[in-house]
Amino acid sequence: MGACCSTEVKYKGRRHEEDDLEGKEEEGQQEEVTTTGHAGAIVRFQGSSSYTSMYTRKGKKGINQDAMTVWENFMGAKNVFFCAVFDGHGPSGHQVARHVCHTLPYKLSTVCKENDVAVGADKDWEASIIRAFEESDEDLILEDSLDSYCSGTTAVTVIKQDEHLIISNLGDSRAILCTRDNENQLIPIQLTVDLKPSIPSEAERILKCGGRVFAMDEESNVPRVWMPDHDCPGLAMARAFGDFCLKDHGVIAIPQVSYRKLTSKDEFVVLATDGVWDVLTNNEVIRIVASVKKQSMAAKILVYYAVQAWRTRYPGSKVDDCAVVCLFLKKRPLLTRSLSDMSKNVASQLDGADSNLISKDRKTEEGETVINCDITVDPKALDELNRVKAFTKSSRLGSLNRRKTSKDFGGTEAN
Repeated sequence: MGACCSTEVKYKGRRHEEDDLEGKEEEGQQEEVTTTGHAGAIVRFQGSSSYTSMYTRKGKKGINQDAMTVWENFMGAKNVFFCAVFDGHGPSGHQVARHVCHTLPYKLSTVCKENDVAVGADKDWEASIIRAFEESDEDLILEDSLDSYCSGTTAVTVIKQDEHLIISNLGDSRAILCTRDNENQLIPIQLTVDLKPSIPSEAERILKCGGRVFAMDEESNVPRVWMPDHDCPGLAMARAFGDFCLKDHGVIAIPQVSYRKLTSKDEFVVLATDGVWDVLTNNEVIRIVASVKKQSMAAKILVYYAVQAWRTRYPGSKVDDCAVVCLFLKKRPLLTRSLSDMSKNVASQLDGADSNLISKDRKTEEGETVINCDITVDPKALDELNRVKAFTKSSRLGSLNRRKTSKDFGGTEAN
């Protein structure tokens, strides 16, 4: 298993090699799985395309409850993309997530075709999206094979046609846009709000409907939604598909819908479940994705970094499921020096530390505190990283450890 270059980073005293995957990427790629959807759309459950990369990995909590899908030529229109990720929860969360993953885009495509709705800045699509979400939620009640009383799923979706981008969000999965500022530097723009009961307007609606919002003693920073007279189910989000035990108490299946007109400065969109956002900041995510050499590997490499962050930052916790869909807005490779930027950031942090151990809380750009990183960096590894140049020269971030990702990483590009 030869490698052009390798780096070593110690996570909590454990040495981890990042070997070059450039010559071995095909080994980790699984066969594409596609089918034909409504109006002739190409439905992708696995693999990548010219503009998309998708990957999901089971965590350490049991069955993978995350799901994802990409529809190309959505609604039968050429070059229209529908992308979505879903994060199930509860005893039957995996079944609910997969059910909605299959039914929601079909229902949305059908509703839009019936009403002759075009993707654009007008408001016709908003009503169609809300209707599709509500009908998909109602369908769960009628599905005898699903127990969605105390189980449900989040959903974050985007529809892209030309310069039009429509974003819909239900729950605490997230979508971000990578764009460039006036100095041509990559910056993240968060496209969705994490719809949790900690948001005052969400908590107000729940309390008005008789639900309760409070945090458990062992998780004092995580408000949850509870039934009026029972200490269950303790839902950590304010909107979701399913969870019918709370639908009369303020939890709703109406998504937040927004529109954005894309520009030539916009590079890509990332949709991911909270297994990624709980441990990586928006800025870290765009730097990782922008630094990959092969766009088809972007989602897999992002999940790889999220898993390492879980093991580093929450060593006593079980790694959460992760699902990622990357939608690239340009076919050409990104010109970025993100990897070298990242290594310089690490170096500057080390210069200000008392030792090689980084262990201070820090604020993300969203104002959230990321708890102690506790990452020990091998000096030889840091020297190696600092020699990595811009993507057009010798960037190797698109070439991570194939042995780790394919042998004991445990991920899959299928849902």
